[in-house]
Amino acid sequence: MIASLRPLSALVLAGLLAACANSPTNTLGQLPRTPQASIEQMLQQADSSKPEQAALLRLSAADQAYQQQDIARSARILELVDITSLQPAQQIFASTLQAELAMARQQPRSALKALQHPSFERLGELPLEQQARTQLVHARVLEANGQLLAAIRERVFIAPLLSGETAHDNHESIWTLATRLPAQDTPSSLDNDLAGWLELARITKGSATLEQQQTAIDQWISRNPQHPAAVQLPEALIKLRELASQPLTHIALLLPQEGQLASVARALRDGFLAAHYEAQQNYQQTPQISLYDSSRIGSLDAFYQQAQADGVQLVVGPLEKPLVKQLSDREQLPITTLALNYSDVGGEGPAQLFQFGLAAEDEAREAARRAWADGMRRAVALVPRGEWGDRVLEAFRQHWQAQGGTLIAAEHIDQPVELARQIGELFKLRESEARAQRLQATLGTGIEAQPARRQDIDFIFLAATPQQAQQIKPTLAFQYAGDVPVYATSHLFTGNHSHAQYQDLEGIRFCETPWLLDNHAPLRQAVSQQWPQAGGSLGRLYAMGVDAYRLAPRLTQLKALPESRIEGLSGNLSLNPAQRIERQLPWAEFRGGRIQRLPDDTF
Repeated sequence: MIASLRPLSALVLAGLLAACANSPTNTLGQLPRTPQASIEQMLQQADSSKPEQAALLRLSAADQAYQQQDIARSARILELVDITSLQPAQQIFASTLQAELAMARQQPRSALKALQHPSFERLGELPLEQQARTQLVHARVLEANGQLLAAIRERVFIAPLLSGETAHDNHESIWTLATRLPAQDTPSSLDNDLAGWLELARITKGSATLEQQQTAIDQWISRNPQHPAAVQLPEALIKLRELASQPLTHIALLLPQEGQLASVARALRDGFLAAHYEAQQNYQQTPQISLYDSSRIGSLDAFYQQAQADGVQLVVGPLEKPLVKQLSDREQLPITTLALNYSDVGGEGPAQLFQFGLAAEDEAREAARRAWADGMRRAVALVPRGEWGDRVLEAFRQHWQAQGGTLIAAEHIDQPVELARQIGELFKLRESEARAQRLQATLGTGIEAQPARRQDIDFIFLAATPQQAQQIKPTLAFQYAGDVPVYATSHLFTGNHSHAQYQDLEGIRFCETPWLLDNHAPLRQAVSQQWPQAGGSLGRLYAMGVDAYRLAPRLTQLKALPESRIEGLSGNLSLNPAQRIERQLPWAEFRGGRIQRLPDDTF
């Protein structure tokens, strides 16, 4: 059977080589073709062909291996091709394939470098099929490198050249990217199609209820009837229309009014009610809010029976972790519930239970995500001793290593007197000092030698209190590690705008809630006037209360549309498969005794 196929393959190869030989003599050159021959046959023929023909055959073989998802083999074959000796069309083809292979190996920076080859200046002269292929991988690369607006722009530009399943996938990708783009990243001047996509995403995210979303979408379609998204709604918006939505008319707010958590509960309650009153002032339809004291309920069963009798449709709370654990252990709940804490159970809870809180683990994962996006690859960690520090470190470790990062070492922060020793050991300074002493002993004379820290550490992940952080940064400088970037959780920031304190934190980058980074948000200003403590660290709880109110009518949407996000005041909120709300936070840096908000994509 194999022998009978050889003549046909030989004819196909001969046809390919003839086409190469007869190609027009211009400066662009001809793209490789994909003959109906095996990779082995093309490589064998390449070994006995002239250099130009051999390069085309190897490019075809590498491409065929990539199409068969044999990434390693494709890369090995491509390495046999000297790209510098190729004509521009072939250079574009080879560089595009290089980018595709880099993306398959999760190396977006390498992919971006491949797409910066000078030959791409002539991409517009190539057939539309090659243009589409190159620009589609370019869009993927831009997205992977955090350049969301550029990725959307690329996909909108290439959309008219696509058809079939590829066009459909590109259409859906444009929508997904548009919903992920932060509002402040939207420039004022855009072409019509791109501006339309971003406006549709903005009004969808900005609507407080499902009904308001649908009204806003319908109004947008009437204004933009010829826009691609109006001609074919993205699947996520079609699902929104299909959701069976009943108006949310009655919410139970279940919080402790006595005990250790009473002050936390008051901040959550006041933030929740402030959002409710703001909605009323904006003439929105608002649900009835009934307050229940979780510190006085006899049992959860009794509470739910009473809530059902009162006509409650949604429960927000409880706050107490033991009660949340009881709920997560049940098979089902009589009323949909948004708990304001997380259970320790890793498995799935009942379908009616959603969980939301200010988890330190969210911030650890956010630090890992941000550091990786900024090109960091090797980390050390400083966390407090105790169960809290262990949880934060484990969350950082898991997310960092899942991305491909290396955690070189971790230290649990001890008493202040021990801090210098811990950091010195972390950066191998003692070894450097010992080498200097041995050299001095060998030479028998005094020498000037400053200890040198290890150079393979890209950054420090820090989870610390304000007092600990104020000691750490000067200690790093004293230990010759002051130039190492520090990515920290919000726990070092008190929100009190102390110039003296900030000087000791100079250069530290930290994630924080939008509530504490945006002093000009109208609701933040109104709440802080009523409760001044909302401008400090307690403001995170007020923000969580506001977001709990805004999440309440959107839980069905978040569950039905996993890619959906809500731009909240405690973070950019999404729902994970375990029905836990996760937060993605903005970043800031201490600079010159002030807080400087950082761009969302790169520093």
